[in-house]
Amino acid sequence: MTQTRTVTSPATRRLAGVIADGAFKVALGAAFIIGAARLGDLLGVPSWLMAVSGVALLIGGGIEIGYVRSRPMRTYTRLMVAYDSGWVLATLAGLLMAWRGSGAGGEVWIGYQTAVPIAFAALLVAATSVRPTSDTRAKDCAP
Repeated sequence: MTQTRTVTSPATRRLAGVIADGAFKVALGAAFIIGAARLGDLLGVPSWLMAVSGVALLIGGGIEIGYVRSRPMRTYTRLMVAYDSGWVLATLAGLLMAWRGSGAGGEVWIGYQTAVPIAFAALLVAATSVRPTSDTRAKDCAP
């Protein structure tokens, strides 16, 4: 039995990672909207805030996927690292608050989920677009 090994380039893996990140945000946003009342009760936040957070995640994830071919991977990587680092900190802060008996832990976490995807999307839209270099143009024009 012969095994065939498929090799993917680092650029292809990064591209897939960006698309997966955006798709996860879209799925999470849809879940927040669909389950706004139930999830809001579980997290101790109003259902309207869950729905607004869901919309923010849908917008952020959609823009992330939509700009994947027109923005440099370096920009995506930096924004995703910043976003995910903040997400971890907001999660830890929310958990710490809940552990200490505060009802604001869910609000901290959902507040992050509401504000930061929009900031992420705005920074991505404002980022410089990728322009083909003369080498890329030459390759694209070659027979």
